[in-house]
Amino acid sequence: MIRAVFNRSLILIVLCILLTGNAQAQRAKKPAEKDMAAYLLVYFKDDTHSLYFALSKDGYLFTDVNNGQPIIAGDTIAAQKGIRDPYIMRGTDGYFYMAMTDLHIFGKQKGYRQTDWERPQELYDWGNNRGFVLMKSKDLVNWSHTVLDIHKTFPELNVGCAWAPELIWDHKEKKIMIYFTMRSGHGKTKLYYAYTNKDFTKLSSLPKILFEYPDTTKQILDADITRLPDGRYCMMYVAQENPGGIKMAFSNKINSGYQYQPDQVDFEKGSCEAPNVFKRIGGNKWVLMYDIFSVKPHNFGFAETSDFKTFTNLGHFDGGVMRRTNFSVQKHGAVIHLTKKEAQRLADHWKLDMKF
Repeated sequence: MIRAVFNRSLILIVLCILLTGNAQAQRAKKPAEKDMAAYLLVYFKDDTHSLYFALSKDGYLFTDVNNGQPIIAGDTIAAQKGIRDPYIMRGTDGYFYMAMTDLHIFGKQKGYRQTDWERPQELYDWGNNRGFVLMKSKDLVNWSHTVLDIHKTFPELNVGCAWAPELIWDHKEKKIMIYFTMRSGHGKTKLYYAYTNKDFTKLSSLPKILFEYPDTTKQILDADITRLPDGRYCMMYVAQENPGGIKMAFSNKINSGYQYQPDQVDFEKGSCEAPNVFKRIGGNKWVLMYDIFSVKPHNFGFAETSDFKTFTNLGHFDGGVMRRTNFSVQKHGAVIHLTKKEAQRLADHWKLDMKF
């Protein structure tokens, strides 16, 4: 009798272990490119400092899920009552991760603070925000969020500002790497990286320099890293030359060793910023999307490449093959792929009449 009970208990334990392992494997399974059927664009607008989503079936025509209205108001999630520069990443664990600048540049005008900036401009310069908003979701509808105060976590850095966070999975470290623009005190903006903790609520490492620009008199900002098919990493970023524009650097490592290249790869006469690269589903082409703040009305520009050497100009939103249906004056966006089921669930939640 004792042996029978023991055997049954042992069988139950083994089954639990197998089922748990299988469930974890299913949760961690990341859809392959062949499973993708749509594109999700995340962006913000200056007038609301809030978060917006737009969907596309083909990567050319984008439709805002909430008819050009925010899906999450910045004043509900950010310490400064506004968000900027949203970036979204699909994790290896079945979750979606987002990072945004915690900053409202019109905070005084909107009545959120008594001063133009959070701290004295003569000490911390323009913006002078302290960190980011981090969000996590299983379904793109329900999000947890955390305010990440880098200045409070690492006071020795004397953070003057922290902007434009982006995320990438470090296959070697098996962690999410967050990289961003940061200024120490009143100095020049530079590119930094760190790692997040498993819960995606704080940094687990001290921010370090990601890349040094050869001309130390110039500011650099807005990095975007793409892992290439050959295993290398291409980093797009902005150099504030005259005009400021998009440049590339390549490395065999995700967080160091990026080699400077002098040429700008955008097609703008004036300045632009906020590069983001996304792949065309099922093809061998990548799209470089960037934010053109030197044109009125404000718009995005696009270029396409298959080798990260030569680029084809795709023009601006609604001035070429890239189009919008129900939104405008969007700023600093990012694009990821979605499965048919994920895209349809998002469209249905927002009562958007789209079928995937």
